[in-house]
Amino acid sequence: MKTFDTFIKTTLEEAKANSTYRTMRLLESAEASRVQIAGRDTLLLASNSYLDLCNEPELKQAAAGAVLQWGTGSGGARLTTGNKTPHEELERTIANFKGEEAAITFGTGYMANVGVISALCSKQIRANGDESWCYVLSDELNHASIIDGIRLSKARCFVYKHNDMADLQRAIDEARAEFAYMASEFEQTNSVKYSARYLIVTDAVFSMDGDLANLPELQKIAKANNCLLMIDEAHATGVIGKTGRGLAEHFNDKGIPCEHADVTVGTLSKAVGCEGGFVAGKQQLIDFLRNKARSFIFTTAMSPAMAQVAANNLRFIANHPERVQQLQENVRIFCKALKNAGVRLGGDQQDAHFGKLSELEPTSAIVPIIIGDEAAALAASAALLERGILIPAIRYPTVAKGQARLRASLMATHTKEELESAANAIAEVLK
Repeated sequence: MKTFDTFIKTTLEEAKANSTYRTMRLLESAEASRVQIAGRDTLLLASNSYLDLCNEPELKQAAAGAVLQWGTGSGGARLTTGNKTPHEELERTIANFKGEEAAITFGTGYMANVGVISALCSKQIRANGDESWCYVLSDELNHASIIDGIRLSKARCFVYKHNDMADLQRAIDEARAEFAYMASEFEQTNSVKYSARYLIVTDAVFSMDGDLANLPELQKIAKANNCLLMIDEAHATGVIGKTGRGLAEHFNDKGIPCEHADVTVGTLSKAVGCEGGFVAGKQQLIDFLRNKARSFIFTTAMSPAMAQVAANNLRFIANHPERVQQLQENVRIFCKALKNAGVRLGGDQQDAHFGKLSELEPTSAIVPIIIGDEAAALAASAALLERGILIPAIRYPTVAKGQARLRASLMATHTKEELESAANAIAEVLK
């Protein structure tokens, strides 16, 4: 026990010393564009509720009705007694919204990523003793849930440089070469035949930088190399594309032909304003996950009332594309205001939000302002909170050491005046 006490104490002391110690901030009102913190009205530029649906009056009323009809819990796993009418309605609604054959829901987006990757990428031993191995090609900035899913699968992972298609091809070539060597070595010593599967996995919108995956090029590489392509649209659903359908819609809107990924993961807890995660794709894929994804099989189903709420909220998004378009306009307004105030978004973020020709083309609702030093980022965030603006400081290990930043995330209901005032405040704090 003393050994663990020492370990815990030392770890916490080190975190405090290097400005990576974490505490929770208490918000005293519902999630919305303005919230109460310590009794003070505060502009919230820190929420993933991008469309501000958590506090939408008609959706709250519908949610209350769902609780009255379905109660507060599901009572079991989906494969036992937990499968209720709202769960299946939600999955149909997701599939329709995403333009896919079918969908399956999970308790969280994290559970969706862990479940789908560990199911698809586990080693397969056939009845005759032959083995199939899996190799995963993963963007270096992928979310922790993707990384943990890969680790759980025990598949061999090759990490490629962020959004670098040439390096992705390099990683695929190395994986194929490794498999060819390993298979030939093993086959010389036994009669087993070996085969390999290859999965490319990437975030659609990278959560700390706000930039987009190059879906058209990823699809070309995946098809040329016989790889399955998986994207996580956690920060894209309800945000990207003229109606919020995600990355494929975004590129097609720009006249760049683009299909859906083979596997699309998403969450219902961000722009959809509810809870849960999902996977959408071909019916065969969904049937497979229903039978093999452990984070689906071995957990109690989400509350049927929350499933009904999520379905209602998705239909609201489908019926109100102007809400998505207002969010995108707010990104333009905020980025332009930052530029006019002399605040530069660092490196890739500059290209992501202003475009290489400074055309102010919006991408995601995530606007990172790179500061570098962890203590400086904390100080800037605290100074902004004193001015009534909440923008969190993001630090190691969420981002690399020396890459601490303010991470602003916008809502459709922020006003032009609020965003321009916030941009000026950020500029003053960073002087």
